[in-house]
Amino acid sequence: MSDPVTFRGFGEKALPFLKALGFHQDRDWFAENKALYEAEVKTPLGDLVEAASMRFAAEGVPLRGSRKTSLYRVYRDVRFSKNKDPYNTHASALMTRTGNKKDNGFVYVHISNERSFVASGFYALEGPELRALRDLIVREPDKFRALLADMAGHGFELDRSEALKRTPRGFEHVDDEEMIGWLRLKHFTFIDEIDNAVVTTPALLDRMVRLGTISMPFLTFGWRAIDPLREEAPA
Repeated sequence: MSDPVTFRGFGEKALPFLKALGFHQDRDWFAENKALYEAEVKTPLGDLVEAASMRFAAEGVPLRGSRKTSLYRVYRDVRFSKNKDPYNTHASALMTRTGNKKDNGFVYVHISNERSFVASGFYALEGPELRALRDLIVREPDKFRALLADMAGHGFELDRSEALKRTPRGFEHVDDEEMIGWLRLKHFTFIDEIDNAVVTTPALLDRMVRLGTISMPFLTFGWRAIDPLREEAPA
């Protein structure tokens, strides 16, 4: 059994550091301030994920992560980007059933000066998996509607900010306007916007665990759609 991990909040200098990093996209500056990044940003983010993992395990929620597998790097992948700034100005981590960031069906945390939030759901599913989820929605619209109503009862609505303008191919026969709206979604996520005053407090952990816990019926629905494809995939 691992020793309990305590999350006390991000350091008071975490957000100021990320803001300064936006102005100092310089490897020498980062090297000089790396100890501050480690203490105020990276270590608390690891504590948050591992404390949440323990809370989820205690509540029977199959989401887990660790500071080794769940944290996104501060270093940007600039190989295919016009923006060659070397560093991300946010801190983020993803928790999944496997603890692998490549898995889908997650709780995600994102911390920055511009916007901090916790999210749950499915994002950027591969084509066959997205089709499978849409097929399941068409087969079980009442179940899907009930799941959305349950989330709405907790104060959460599906994020529709990146919806398609047209109904995806293969679903042209659907004439229910509500269902069409669901099928046009590219991502199926719920977002809890976090005031930056919460970022430096243990309440951020509570918000993360709450969203993951109440999202479980929705995540289970999505896993029912995509898991058969993953079982068929070659090892």
